[in-house]
Amino acid sequence: MAKVVLSCTVNSEPQQIIIDDRDSLADVLRDKLHLTSVKKGCEVGECGACTVLINDEAFDSCIYLAIWAEGKEIRTVEGLMDADGEISDIQQAFIDEAAVQCGFCTCGFIMSSMPILESDEEYTRDEIRKQIAGNFCRCTGYENIANAVEKVKEDRMNNKK
Repeated sequence: MAKVVLSCTVNSEPQQIIIDDRDSLADVLRDKLHLTSVKKGCEVGECGACTVLINDEAFDSCIYLAIWAEGKEIRTVEGLMDADGEISDIQQAFIDEAAVQCGFCTCGFIMSSMPILESDEEYTRDEIRKQIAGNFCRCTGYENIANAVEKVKEDRMNNKK
């Protein structure tokens, strides 16, 4: 066990954190930075509850060693809110489309959808489903989740035209 300093950016804020070199990124984000949107579900990279963006790519943070995040940009759901603390369009869509019940998986689904939403490419419903396939929901099913992502993607594409 070695203590090291991790330097990275989390939700646009530069961070220097003393960590154990065996810590997962999920543990560091939750326990050291108190970012509770990062949920620890299965802790083996199967459920997607801990999904975060690392350099704009979705990763299961429970199986991603924190030391691998050196110099990288990490985003969690907390980083999607605007300066006034207002929730993002995808968060609102999850509410509007009733894509949440217990809410445990919601943050992971939202973060898995961000590469779709931030891309200039168009996505079919099947492609959206494939992109979020690494996330499990035990309450709502997936229809309303796909509806929420599809709605925001369409809105964002229409606003670019």
